Amino acid sequence: MQTHNTTDRFRDLMTEDEVIDFLRIPEVSNGADPHNVIDNLRRQRGLPCLHISRQPLYYRPAIRRWLRAEIEKEA
Repeated sequence: MQTHNTTDRFRDLMTEDEVIDFLRIPEVSNGADPHNVIDNLRRQRGLPCLHISRQPLYYRPAIRRWLRAEIEKEA
């Protein structure tokens, strides 16, 4: 049976908590629950994610592309 080393093979897949840290949500939001901020970003601004076994996962390169697109909208 082959085991997967998640730190090497899947480091580009982030959990919601990792995305919260990556986007520095607690530092920039006054909201009590940073998960609500992520939910709103998904629904209202198209934050890309995929679900595996009902667990949202976020592909780091897709998040970076999304960030660039959002920054260009703001410019």
